[in-house]
Amino acid sequence: MAWRRVLSGLLLVGALVGTNACTDDGIFNFPTPVVIQPQGPKPEWGPSIKPEMQAVIEKLDSLTKGVPLYTLTPQQARKAPSFKDALLAVMSKYNIALPNQNVDTTGRAIPVANGTIRIRVYTPRLTSPTMPGIVYYHGGGWVIATNDTYDFSARALAAKTGSVVVAVEYRKGPEFRFPTAHNDAFAAYRWVRDNASLLKIDANRIAVAGESAGGNLAATVCLMARDAGVPLPKHQLLVYPIARYDMNTPSYQQFANAKPLNKPSMQWFFSYYLNSPADGASPLISLVNNQNLQGLPPATVINAEIDPLQSEGQQYAAQLKAAGVSVTSKVYVGVTHEFFGMAPVVPEAKDAQTLAATELIKSLNL
Repeated sequence: MAWRRVLSGLLLVGALVGTNACTDDGIFNFPTPVVIQPQGPKPEWGPSIKPEMQAVIEKLDSLTKGVPLYTLTPQQARKAPSFKDALLAVMSKYNIALPNQNVDTTGRAIPVANGTIRIRVYTPRLTSPTMPGIVYYHGGGWVIATNDTYDFSARALAAKTGSVVVAVEYRKGPEFRFPTAHNDAFAAYRWVRDNASLLKIDANRIAVAGESAGGNLAATVCLMARDAGVPLPKHQLLVYPIARYDMNTPSYQQFANAKPLNKPSMQWFFSYYLNSPADGASPLISLVNNQNLQGLPPATVINAEIDPLQSEGQQYAAQLKAAGVSVTSKVYVGVTHEFFGMAPVVPEAKDAQTLAATELIKSLNL
C-alpha cells in the first residue's frame, strides 16, 4: 500500500539524518552535526562511555547535586531530577530542537482490579482506519517515574512504526506492592485488545514493549497471556529488562557503581516493590528461572553495556532462543541504562530505536 511505502521512506530518512534533523514544519533538513563533549574525564565505572552519554550523566549529577537515589524516600525520589531532565538540559545547551514526530496524544482512565489507572495514547497523524498497536510500559523499578519521564521513547516508537502506542501508568510500590504492577500491566493489555476499535487499533496486530521494570512487565504480559489463553502479542520489545533477582551476575559485579542505575539502586527498588525477598523467586520477577518459555512471541532484547542489567537481559534472550522463540538481541557499547529514549543526543539510541522499529514492523506485518 502507498502509505506503507511512505512510512518506510520516513523511517529510512529518520535513520539517516537523525531525530533532531526534523524542523517544526515536519520537513527534514541536514544541519551541521553537533559535537557534544563531556566536561570531565571518563568515570572509573564506565571507561568505555561515549562522550554524548557521559555529557548526559554529568548533567544528571549536576541536577541531583550528586545525591544518590537510594538515599531518598520513594516520595523524594519521584520529585528528584530524572534522566529526561538531564537530556533536555543537554539539548538546550547545544541548541538541539525537540523532534517533531507528527504524533498526537490523548489520555484516559481504564479499569483494573480495585481501581483505575491512566493510559496515554500516542496516535500517528499519518493514519489509516486501523493501525497496529504497541502497549508500552515505562521503567522506574516499579517505584518511580511516569509516562512523562519516558515520553520520548513512546513517541519514537509511534513515529517510527506507524503504530498507536498505549503507554500504561501502572500502580507502583510501596503503596502498591508486587504483583500489582504486573497485574495492572496484563489488565491494560487485555483492555487494549478489547477496546482496539476505539483506539483505531487492529486487534490482531498488537505488540508489547517496555524499558527496565517495564521491560520485565512486557515480558511477563506475554507469559500471562499464554497461560491464560489470551491471544498473544505479535512481538515483545524488551529494553534492558529486569530479568532476575540475582545481583551477583557478571554485569552487576562489573558495573555495581554505574550511573544512573547501580546495584544499591536496584536493591532499593526491590525493597520498595517486593513484599519480601521471597517474591524475587517468582517467575514474574526472575524471568530467567522460568522453566517454560515455549510458545512466546518473537522478541527484540536491547541492552546497554554499562548497566548492571546487561547479563540478565542477554541471558533471557538466550533462554528464549533456546525455547524456540525468534530473538534479535544487541548490546550497545559505551552507553548506560536509560539510553534508549535519548535519540536527540545519543547516536546509539537512534540506532537502537531503528532496530526496535524494524523488528516490530516485521512482526506487525507493516
